[in-house]
Amino acid sequence: MILDEVAVEDITEKVYHLNRNLKEGLKSPPESLSDLGAIESLRVPGKEEFRELREQPTDPQAEQELINSIEQVYFSTDSFDIVKYELEKLPPVLNLQELEEYRDKLKQQQAAVSKKVADLILEKQPAYVKELERVTSLQTGLQLAAVICTNGRRHLNIAKEGFTQASLGLLANQRKRQLLIGLLKSLRTIKTLQRTDVRLSEMLEEEDYPGAIQLCLECQKAASTFKHYSCISELNSKLQDTLEQIEEQLDVALSKICKNFDINHYTKVQQAYRLLGKTQTAMDQLHMHFTQAIHNTVFQVVLGYVELCAGNTDTKFQKLQYKDLCTHVTPDSYIPCLADLCKALWEVMLSYYRTMEWHEKHDSEDTISASEGSNMMGTEETNFDRGYIKKKLEHGLTRIWQDVQLKVKTYLLGTDLSIFKYDDFIFVLDIISRLMQVGEEFCGSKSEVLQESIRKQSVNYFKNYHRTRLDELRMFLENETWELCPVKSNFSILQLHEFKFMEQSRSPSVSPSKQPASTSSKTVTLFEQYCSGGNPFEIQANHKDEETEDVLASNGYESDEQEKSAYQEYDSDSDVPEELKRDYVDEQTGDAPVKSVSRETLKSRKKSDYSLNKVNAPILTNTTLNVIRLVGKYMQMMNILKPIAFDVIHFMSQLFDYYLYAIYTFFGRNDSLESTGLGLSSSRLRTTLNRIQESLIDLEVSADPTSTLAAAEERKEKVPSPHLSHLVVLTSGDTLYGLAERVVATESLVFLAEQFEFLQPHLDAVMPAVKKPFLQQFYSQTVSTASELRKPIYWIVAGKAIDYEQMLLLMANVKWDVKEIMSQHNIYVDALLKEFEQFNRRLNEVSKRVRIPLPVSNILWEHCIRLANRTIVEGYANVKKCSNEGRALMQLDFQQFLMKLEKLTDIRPIPDKEFVETYIKAYYLTENDMERWIKEHREYSTKQLTNLVNVCLGSHINKKARQKLLAAIDDIDRPKR
Repeated sequence: MILDEVAVEDITEKVYHLNRNLKEGLKSPPESLSDLGAIESLRVPGKEEFRELREQPTDPQAEQELINSIEQVYFSTDSFDIVKYELEKLPPVLNLQELEEYRDKLKQQQAAVSKKVADLILEKQPAYVKELERVTSLQTGLQLAAVICTNGRRHLNIAKEGFTQASLGLLANQRKRQLLIGLLKSLRTIKTLQRTDVRLSEMLEEEDYPGAIQLCLECQKAASTFKHYSCISELNSKLQDTLEQIEEQLDVALSKICKNFDINHYTKVQQAYRLLGKTQTAMDQLHMHFTQAIHNTVFQVVLGYVELCAGNTDTKFQKLQYKDLCTHVTPDSYIPCLADLCKALWEVMLSYYRTMEWHEKHDSEDTISASEGSNMMGTEETNFDRGYIKKKLEHGLTRIWQDVQLKVKTYLLGTDLSIFKYDDFIFVLDIISRLMQVGEEFCGSKSEVLQESIRKQSVNYFKNYHRTRLDELRMFLENETWELCPVKSNFSILQLHEFKFMEQSRSPSVSPSKQPASTSSKTVTLFEQYCSGGNPFEIQANHKDEETEDVLASNGYESDEQEKSAYQEYDSDSDVPEELKRDYVDEQTGDAPVKSVSRETLKSRKKSDYSLNKVNAPILTNTTLNVIRLVGKYMQMMNILKPIAFDVIHFMSQLFDYYLYAIYTFFGRNDSLESTGLGLSSSRLRTTLNRIQESLIDLEVSADPTSTLAAAEERKEKVPSPHLSHLVVLTSGDTLYGLAERVVATESLVFLAEQFEFLQPHLDAVMPAVKKPFLQQFYSQTVSTASELRKPIYWIVAGKAIDYEQMLLLMANVKWDVKEIMSQHNIYVDALLKEFEQFNRRLNEVSKRVRIPLPVSNILWEHCIRLANRTIVEGYANVKKCSNEGRALMQLDFQQFLMKLEKLTDIRPIPDKEFVETYIKAYYLTENDMERWIKEHREYSTKQLTNLVNVCLGSHINKKARQKLLAAIDDIDRPKR
């Protein structure tokens, strides 16, 4: 066998490991010996062989080539038969020379390998010898150890034979003692477990649910340790029943949270459920309890009132459904029952609100504690539970509010609200409005269910109420004598009880009676306000404002001092009262104040200001005050229930419309007014009156049986036209044809319009955006026309206060074709001035009864002067003949009239002064100028223009020119026909 380099390396490696094993100590001597035998079986070349190998030529490269030329199969570690391998390689025909050459080659390869092995062995010889010595030493130590073990076994046998039976019994007893001590400890633990139910009952009575569950879980854990005892199986079953009992009581404790939330109680319940690992189940159960609490609460409240009012102990009501039970509530107990119902539901919603607060607070605390911990798996599970609870609570807000709305809606539908008086109905609306505010703060809901239900009933109720109030207003107007209702000069509608809510800074949905006295800049929700105690639905029985209305004056003056100061003379600017300064307004419009007023002007103002003997208090009647109070009540309803704001404002506008129409019907309707051509009634006023008459006034005296149902329904929405009371006399000249009544009526309407203007911002704030055009139209086309009624109403007085017909008769007797210029005016001027002086005295007499505001006196004087001037022109137009001197006399008469008139009144300029002067001067115009003048001055009547042309005939106008001018007048008059 040829030894190759790999075989040598294997042998060297074995020697190395054997050396290391000898150093570390052999664990198995036989195995080491077997390895040693393998080494001994290796034949070491003799000295002769080593010498022969060394004597061979040493060419390392050649030797390496020989070794490399060896076939790879010779290096195989498997069993290898060299002879068989070589014989199989022989060719079929043998050649001796080739065989010898091949044999020599194999010998050379063998010699090269042997030399290589010899060199390696010689190189490792010292280490081999040294290692062999160590192996020999190890073998000796092993033999010594075998001897020691043999001696030890012998001595052990001797010791075993030396022990007695008593010693072994002592050891057995010690072991039994230890076992019995352990058994006693287990029995004591079992005894304690058997008595745990007593402690658990005590803890449940103390409502220490977390402690009870913790104790029960510890007992179960301890019982599992001793489950090999037969008595423990019964104890395990008992502990499981106890745990289920605890869960049942825990569920009962959870249900108590729904009506009266207690932080400590709820904290214990949540800790207990957390120990059980059922926080999500607890939240599901909590919502079921809240739903059940709402149902049970409303049923018990309504049942209590029904049984109380029934006066017997009949149990049939307990079997009724809630919907049917609500129909048995009597009207007397309806409002208290509704209040208690809302109070009970408030407690449920407040408990839910505080439950959410508790979870928000503890979630933040748990988040902080979780961030400090390191248990990631527990934190993820806690976060999942927290997220589930949060979503469940948020979803429950809407669900609970929907349940509350449905219960209250069912209660509202159980009784017809139209049977209640107005104040009671407002109180019901106030409670429902407060409940809707609670719902909005509770979950942000707009309370669609309640709004729709209460809106339908409110509109129906309010329609009937408004219809009744309109009939009452007609009755008041028909019985009104138009006497002044004395109120103080500082009177304001805010002083009336009906408008007290406007003085308080409050939400429109909250009743004024419930508004706190002091409010902060920061809005406080009802839940924040009543979280610690109280209830927003507490009824204050017979609640009345502490301060009473103090708006009426005992007489025309608020004090004796004011009465004295009303008649004093004003000698300096500081003496001029503010009332007079405020009343000094533009004479034409009665609105715009004059920027600069002199002292002399203010002194002279006393001529036409007939209010100096009265305190400048508002002019209104009892009917006006009733209308204002009605407006206040309407606004209360509108503010409490915003969804019906448009309907309420529409009805409010009808109150004003009817009042305005009544004033016009009583004092301003006169067919002869429009024939004057003076534009006393503006187109806007006529349009407004026509609209009111068509939409609100029922002009039919009796219902037509053949009329259609639609027409009958339409008539229900209308009110008959009012009739003036027979006690009001408007035909007496001594009273200036009811001037006092006319002033009170007209100025009360103007005052009412001013109050509507004052209320406009508040109405605009609650009016729906889509309906605001109606409100704007109402103010622009109706309210603003109230002051325009002054002209037609006072025109009737002005038309009768002066005897214009007598003046025409006096002017007809005057001879105008005089030949010389006169220096004396005619007597008709003095007669007319006497009429004005008489008018002034009567006006003063009337002012002693009723304060006549400056705009009113100005309108009266303006109307009288305008009518007088037009009468003068009419008188001049009746002249058949007139000379130039006659025209000069006309101017003299008119100038005399103006000079005397200016001493009676301070109206400047004199109305229609140019109307008269222009007509007189037209006499002197030439033909062409006259034609142009006629076309430009269409304010004169056809008769007046024709007379002017006829009088001029013969003086400076010929017949041809006359015909031409008359044709021009006819052209102007033709479109008027």
